[in-house]
Amino acid sequence: MKNAILTVVVLLMSVSAFAQIRKIPAEVTEAFKTRYPHAEKVEWGDRLSDFEASFVLNNVNMRARFNSKGEWLISETVMKFEDLPAEVNDGYQKSKYTDWEIKEITRIDKHAEAIQYRIFIRKSGIQKKYLYLDKDGKLLREALTL
Repeated sequence: MKNAILTVVVLLMSVSAFAQIRKIPAEVTEAFKTRYPHAEKVEWGDRLSDFEASFVLNNVNMRARFNSKGEWLISETVMKFEDLPAEVNDGYQKSKYTDWEIKEITRIDKHAEAIQYRIFIRKSGIQKKYLYLDKDGKLLREALTL
């Protein structure tokens, strides 16, 4: 019985390892090239519901997602703390998390939505959170992370 189960598991793993990954539609790659004509080091991923490009633009790491029709959905830009707009910096400085270590800051641009800034913070190497602030520095929400 154990051998039969092991055989099935190995077979399923083999099939999934050789499964064809969906090809990125031309509409998606063309929309990406139009939006980010100077992008470098582009790597594509299939997220099942959309397609994500990880790339470098002007020496900055970014990600952008497009649906299968090539419509832009969201972009995320990694930022340095000193590049935060003054209002966002001020909002963070007035929060109860200023003694937490900042690990990463990301600007989030979504289709038809206001810009947000996500600040990944941690304390004592154990507690970790994402803080989401709007362009005026108002804390919109907090999210725990593993």
